[in-house]
Amino acid sequence: MKTIISILISVLVGLGVAIGGSQGGSTLDGLPVFLLCGILAFAVNWLVYIPANIYQTEKYYDLTGSLTYLTVIAIACLFSGPLDARSALVALMVVIWALRLGSFLFRRISADGKDARFDKIKVNPLRFFLTWTLQGTWVALTAASALVIITTETRLPIDIFAIIGLTMWVAGFAIEIIADNQKSQFRSDPKNAGRFITTGLWAWSRHPNYFGEILLWTGITVASLPLLVG
Repeated sequence: MKTIISILISVLVGLGVAIGGSQGGSTLDGLPVFLLCGILAFAVNWLVYIPANIYQTEKYYDLTGSLTYLTVIAIACLFSGPLDARSALVALMVVIWALRLGSFLFRRISADGKDARFDKIKVNPLRFFLTWTLQGTWVALTAASALVIITTETRLPIDIFAIIGLTMWVAGFAIEIIADNQKSQFRSDPKNAGRFITTGLWAWSRHPNYFGEILLWTGITVASLPLLVG
């Protein structure tokens, strides 16, 4: 029962954000494009869950997350009004990030063979389904500001918010890449098996890659501030 409630809450949160973010946005035959993207965020993950559950594999979980971002951004760009510089730039930023992180995580799990965190989850269909649902919620939440910028019917020129946001995104993206590479090199050395990396950026933060992730998405949010309504 707790798992079912968690699934329902996750869906309601994701769709709630999509409905709220739809204010002042483009529509497709009366359906807000932002809301359509929110629905797709779950649909893509639920579709891939079917074969993943049959074969009890998490190998394509992270890759599906990146595919979901690419899908919702593509749909948002396709069915929104003509893109201006801000929306085109943000769309490109999300695409670059998704391709980089998705390919990195897929290479990592291909090399490792599995993600041990899923060992006890993937044997339980309902709990496994929850993880795919949470990924849909994650996409809807983190991409919300980017979707606001792309789908809004209000177009504004590049301003100080966009410049600050872009600067934050570049810094966060660089930190994430450097941290991921440092950890990969650390793990490739057999003598570091079972140890936690405390060198490089990891000497300053326990999870600098997550810090970079938070910083780059916060940058996109800063860029969206002049466009938020309701």
